[in-house]
Parts: sequence; structure tokens; C-alpha cells
Amino acid sequence: MKLVYSNESSMLVGNIRNLLQLSGIDVITKNEFANGAVGDLSAFDAWIELWVAEDMVIKAQQIIQDAEVKKTNCDWFCPKCKEPNGANFETCWCCQHEQT
Repeated sequence: MKLVYSNESSMLVGNIRNLLQLSGIDVITKNEFANGAVGDLSAFDAWIELWVAEDMVIKAQQIIQDAEVKKTNCDWFCPKCKEPNGANFETCWCCQHEQT
């Protein structure tokens, strides 16, 4: 098993875990309930971790990298109807045209 992702935000870790599982990768979650131990442990030691099998590391890292790229995209204008869309939209909110 190899660590592929860790973050202090349980929401972000949960999102990445879901993406990996939807791609057919078995994931083990560690430190899921370690927040209560902060003080006895350092804050970094209590971050939630996602671990995958050695043969799935490259695939998992690619999925994580793709998710991080999508997260940092900029706002965009729909090529079909010219409406502005936030970076979190993959399809136009107005005409449902996919972002290109």
C-alpha cells in the first residue's frame, strides 16, 4: 500500500476518495477520526490519508492530478450562448453546452 493523498479537509479527501472509487480503485482511509487527537499528535499527523495498492498508484495519481487541475480552472464563456460561467461549471448553466 502507498499513500497517494492527504489533506486537513475531510471534504476534499472525501471527494478524492469518491473519484478513486468510481474509477475502480480500492482505497484505504487512515486517520479519519484522528482530529480529536490533535494536541497529543501534531496537526499534520492527524490529516486524513488515502492509501492504494502499489499497482494502482500511477492511475490514482493521474486522477488526483486531473481533479486538482479542474479545481484551479478559470471562469469561462460558453462558446454557444456566450454566457459567463464559473470555474466550477463543466456545462453552461444557461444552455447546457459542455465546456471545451
